[in-house]
Amino acid sequence: MAMKIIMAECTSCGDCKPVCPTKSITDKGGIYKIDKNTCTECEGEFDEPQCLVACPAGEACIVPLSV
Repeated sequence: MAMKIIMAECTSCGDCKPVCPTKSITDKGGIYKIDKNTCTECEGEFDEPQCLVACPAGEACIVPLSV
């Protein structure tokens, strides 16, 4: 599974990008996206997705892709 960023909730702070162990987060002009093909939800590395931990908006902004 992968995570996704809800653009309407994203403040474009950039806190998520440097903590992603798979480098799945990219930005273009302040719009952040998570590559569903490389995002692992940090399984095997951390107990929870690090982007979600770092995000000031939390679960309002970063959600599992299936949502």
